[in-house]
Amino acid sequence: MAEFAQRRIEDRIPELEQLERVGLFTKKEVKSVIKKATALEYKLLRKSVGKEDFINYIQYEINLLELIKKRRMRISYSFKKDEIEYVVVQRIHGVFNRATNKWKEDLQLWMSHVAFCKKWNCKFQMSKTFAALLAIHPDKPALWIMAAKYEMEDQLSSESARHLFLRALRFHPESSKVYQEYFRMELMNAEKQRKEKDELERAKIDIGEAGYSEDILKGELARVVYKSSVQNIKGAEFHLSLLSIAKMFSFTQELQKEILDDLQVLHAQDPLTWDFMARKELEVESLPSTEYSSKQAKASDLARKEERCNAVYEEALNSVQSETMWNLYITFCLERYRRKTNSKELKQNRQDRLLAAYSKTHAAKLLPEAKYTEWISLLLELGQAETAVDVSLEATKQFSDSVTMWQTRIEVLINLRSENINQVFEEAFKQVKTKDCLPLWVLMVDWSEKNNTPEDTEDLFKKAILVTYPAVTKMMKEKYLEWAYRTKGYKKARKVFSSLHENRPFSVEFFQKMIYIEKQEESCRMQNLREYYERALREFGSTNPDLWLDYIKEELTHSEGKPENCGPIHWRAMKMLQGDDVEHFVSKYTLLQTGHL
Repeated sequence: MAEFAQRRIEDRIPELEQLERVGLFTKKEVKSVIKKATALEYKLLRKSVGKEDFINYIQYEINLLELIKKRRMRISYSFKKDEIEYVVVQRIHGVFNRATNKWKEDLQLWMSHVAFCKKWNCKFQMSKTFAALLAIHPDKPALWIMAAKYEMEDQLSSESARHLFLRALRFHPESSKVYQEYFRMELMNAEKQRKEKDELERAKIDIGEAGYSEDILKGELARVVYKSSVQNIKGAEFHLSLLSIAKMFSFTQELQKEILDDLQVLHAQDPLTWDFMARKELEVESLPSTEYSSKQAKASDLARKEERCNAVYEEALNSVQSETMWNLYITFCLERYRRKTNSKELKQNRQDRLLAAYSKTHAAKLLPEAKYTEWISLLLELGQAETAVDVSLEATKQFSDSVTMWQTRIEVLINLRSENINQVFEEAFKQVKTKDCLPLWVLMVDWSEKNNTPEDTEDLFKKAILVTYPAVTKMMKEKYLEWAYRTKGYKKARKVFSSLHENRPFSVEFFQKMIYIEKQEESCRMQNLREYYERALREFGSTNPDLWLDYIKEELTHSEGKPENCGPIHWRAMKMLQGDDVEHFVSKYTLLQTGHL
């Protein structure tokens, strides 16, 4: 094996001699390159050779190429590229091939080779790489599309691209993305040929033997792809995606009409079809410019278009009674409402239509949870708070176990300073599962702090920390401690901590909050900090390396700290931590010792 490595080193000698001869590298630099290349080559011969060894070799060669490029620019020398750069590029391809043969499943490695080919304009090698890649990974549609796009856009070969798409469809007959890109490619090819033909005709050159097919120029190949795709891929969404692609090309009017007609026949009951047809009314040509001069005329014309859209939606809602259809209608109304206009009448029409849409969908019992939230927010935005209360009540009836709906309803009542908030909270806790009710507890204690006596709020905290679900208990302990310090000071916070520090479960933030509170005091005592750290480490010492580091820093920086304690703390940390946490702790501790942390 060593003779192969030695031969590769010897193969470098002509290119290195050229580099030295033309003044791009010095003799010393050439020796350095040979030494480094030898080390890299022999690394690849080890039994335990790793992927990173190949990557390091490739990166070194790429850096060498970049350096040669900069040196050429500096001395303005542009000759002998075949003897120098071409040889280096071919060698990089060789290393890439060896790596991808060894790690065939590593897509990142393949993509790195593709990127290198693209950067250094290696067209032949790029095609070879894609061929090898697709032979190993035929199950990935994105790779077929990438290869076909390369053939079409970089190699300017529509035949090769078409061949790749047809092969891709044999492996992925139900891939909508492959069909979309194939359809786009055929339209791009037709557009390209049309432009070429126009240029030749303008130059008055005979195109009789140029071989331009009228079928291709009219987009017939794209039409064949379209017909085949809609037989294999069902649904209005895919159909509409092809229509949107066709609209990008000016010569596809007949094809667009055919796609639209098929859409209305094949997907007559699909909500997306109705949504598209309704929105299409906005694209209808406006009044002639002579009649379209004033802002009022523009607003009136837009209002008529929106009325026609609304009429189509109403017909759709009668025909297709589904949640999706109602959602699409509300989305349209909301989009129009959010559009800016100086016409008060148009703005009012949009508002009325949107509110009516929400109301009708609610009446049909097809309004989803997220739309209720939207509706309530809109009502509050419009100053219709009483209506918002009624809607939020209906929402909690419809979604009685949804914490979001109860939270929204209570927030509305809080904004209105309602008197029965306590009663609604109690009802909410009965309906919502314990594991989901954390947002309600947070909202309740925040509301209580602003509206009830401190004694009532403290009773509420004591009740909350007894909840059986750990997430609620942990959060409420943190908030209780924070509230005690904020309202009654350090002594109260210390008392609350003492009453809770033996009652599991805990969060690390609970102890960190108490440590922060202690450090805010002028008479911050290291003895207390040690107690908090020791309690925290008893709970989280096996999984939290930063807690150990903070403890060590405290001993080093506090006026009452004992640096001699750092050694035992370090020993305990190494004993308790495991896996990656040990590495994290060691690296941070080293930085701490050198004064970089």
